[in-house]
Amino acid sequence: MAVFAGQGDAARSMPLLWREKGAAGHRHGPGPKPGLTVDAVVSAAIGVADDANVAGLSMRAVAERLGVTAMALYTYVPGKNELIDLIYDGVHAELPTDDPPASGWRAGVTAWAEDLVALYVRHPWALQVSFARPVLGPHEQAVLEALVRILRETGAGAEVLRRVVSVLFHLVRGTARTIAEARIAPTAGSTSEQEWWAGRAAQLAEVVPDFAERFPQTTWLAGAGAAHTGDGSTPYLEHEAREALAIGLAVLLDGLEAGTVAVPS
Repeated sequence: MAVFAGQGDAARSMPLLWREKGAAGHRHGPGPKPGLTVDAVVSAAIGVADDANVAGLSMRAVAERLGVTAMALYTYVPGKNELIDLIYDGVHAELPTDDPPASGWRAGVTAWAEDLVALYVRHPWALQVSFARPVLGPHEQAVLEALVRILRETGAGAEVLRRVVSVLFHLVRGTARTIAEARIAPTAGSTSEQEWWAGRAAQLAEVVPDFAERFPQTTWLAGAGAAHTGDGSTPYLEHEAREALAIGLAVLLDGLEAGTVAVPS
């Protein structure tokens, strides 16, 4: 189930995301200085989410990792909703947002997409955060800014590029989700990926002996790439997802380069 970010109080969440003065964790005046920082809380919370997913993220779990009481965290982060905003934005700080490579905008877009896929595979819980309501934090924004800066080299207009940006994010998130699920699937049961597919294929052949006659196009499509299973070092579906990403990028970028991508009237 998707987790909607941005559910916390915007008046408390936004200053924390942008680390504005006066936000929690920025004390001034007399009294002891705080022993933690918002950054330290976010780093610990990312570790918890990596280990236990969003469902296992709680103020208590983060506090235990930091060696403090849960109540102590509320000095820095008001609650779990704001914490989800912070860690989702925080992991995006891992991505390079510098100038695109000198090899051109196509290489830049491809590198951007591959880096973002890798980020989501490292932190698969981030895919649970709904894309429908962005966090609007500085690191997430920097990732978008980097992509738009690269795409503007194509000379395409804003109406086209706005849709291209959307397609790229959906392509990246879909690819990363498949890879993450392909890696998790073997740990959820007792069978390997190969055994699972072999077992299902055998059952399908027994239950639906005329499958090929009933679904000739699907059978043709599946058979055409059946021999191409990669080097065996990665799950089959992960290999397919990466191939699909490469082809999807090529088709989209070819259209942009040829000037054939347009907004439907």
